[in-house]
Amino acid sequence: MLLQKQILVTGGAGFLGSHLCERLLAEGANVICVDNFFTGTRLNVEHMLPDPRFEVIRHDVTFPLYLEVNEIYNLACPASPIHYQRDPVQTTKTTVHGAINMLGLAKRIKATILQASTSEVYGDPLVHPQREDYWGNVNPIGVRSCYDEAKRCAETLFFDYWRQHSLAIKVARIFNTYGPRMHPNDGRVVSNFVVQALLGRDITIYGDGRQTRAFCYVDDLIDGLIRLMAAPKTVTGPVNLGNPGEFAILDLAKMVLELSNSRSRIVHRPLPEDDPKQRQPDISLAGELLDWAPRTALKDGLVPTISYFDKLLGDEKVRASLLAGAS
Repeated sequence: MLLQKQILVTGGAGFLGSHLCERLLAEGANVICVDNFFTGTRLNVEHMLPDPRFEVIRHDVTFPLYLEVNEIYNLACPASPIHYQRDPVQTTKTTVHGAINMLGLAKRIKATILQASTSEVYGDPLVHPQREDYWGNVNPIGVRSCYDEAKRCAETLFFDYWRQHSLAIKVARIFNTYGPRMHPNDGRVVSNFVVQALLGRDITIYGDGRQTRAFCYVDDLIDGLIRLMAAPKTVTGPVNLGNPGEFAILDLAKMVLELSNSRSRIVHRPLPEDDPKQRQPDISLAGELLDWAPRTALKDGLVPTISYFDKLLGDEKVRASLLAGAS
């Protein structure tokens, strides 16, 4: 019998995964971080390695894994377009086969399992803001489909395991999240703007900049995941986790320029295929079921994020390796 809580975090060396591992350790759990380091990096978790309650296993979730744990957080999957489009077939395999393998593990050991799903399941939404009962507007054969449709399939698998095997599941739909430890080469709008501003490069906006996103600071998001896992078994989700404060991309760029004291110019490029024009979560359900809401204003979260990237880019070795896309 497991006396102390044992928790598995797949994708644990990634941006969100490393923050989750850190928080779980702080709460007294034993944490097993599993990552194949496709986009995650040891730099994100090396400060936790001396802790005897923390373990790192290099493993690809497309292959079965045999462990004894109480809870599983399934975060394994490249989450930014530049990374998940690099090998779209592998992205689908990681999300779908990974879900199957982790669900199989959870079933065998009777663990509660949480799926890190995404707001991308809503596609380019025709309903605004997005509620959990909205089925989405997704192109099934587009360049983003390897991620969007794979995440939708993973949700299907989770709920079929719940219905067919009475497995204790949790599904979180994560909206745009930012903060320290984002990969500088991930192509996401916050990291793009911050790195460009700090390097004095042009700030690249795709389209006219009027498209909107809602940005949630990483500490708030991790709090939501932990609250969802701790909720009664009847709370399966899906539950939206994100910040409902909606910002135009152009306004974000101006805020980054101001906070970083950068003289970079703003330039415009064509909008990528299937890029959503609006993205804003309705988090009413998270408030009702989890008593959760984000607390960090965008400007307040950008300050430590910019500071992190400034320090990262100041280290020539780290700068060279990360900007080359190495992990």
